[in-house]
Amino acid sequence: MNRDAQRQVYEHMAPKLYGVCKRYLRKEEEIEEAMADAFYTIFTKLDQLKEEKAFEAWARKITVNHCLATIKKNTNFNMYLDDVKVLSQPFTDEINTLEEEDLLNLLNHIPEGCKTVFNLFVIEGFGHKEIAEMLKISEGTSKSQLNAAKTKLKELVIKLYYQKAK
Repeated sequence: MNRDAQRQVYEHMAPKLYGVCKRYLRKEEEIEEAMADAFYTIFTKLDQLKEEKAFEAWARKITVNHCLATIKKNTNFNMYLDDVKVLSQPFTDEINTLEEEDLLNLLNHIPEGCKTVFNLFVIEGFGHKEIAEMLKISEGTSKSQLNAAKTKLKELVIKLYYQKAK
């Protein structure tokens, strides 16, 4: 692949893949590193892509895998819901609708393990068996992390969006 073609692919895909990284990773330097690693893999393994139509899904999966590698280094997937701090103040008293972006921002306030499993299951569409294999955890841990994520997100939504500040 020539440099001009690589630049065009990068310019087209970078915003999409940045969004994927941002859903999984919190620190900007981790996001940038995962994106750089993902693009390196995309450009060096392009010959392994079987169907051109599947390029975006293939690139997204590579990016998710690089994010997961970063997360696995630093995350204890056995952290329980009780170990999580809940924010005490609403974002604003005036909010009465919850947008997708708000929900994605709330993911940054739950434990890394819960956030990762929630992203893989709800957003990426993987099953618990696949998640367990990807993260090297049991299916039961995947299910409990998803349940914990849903519970914590529900608590945050109620507390931050539907209760008046005291």
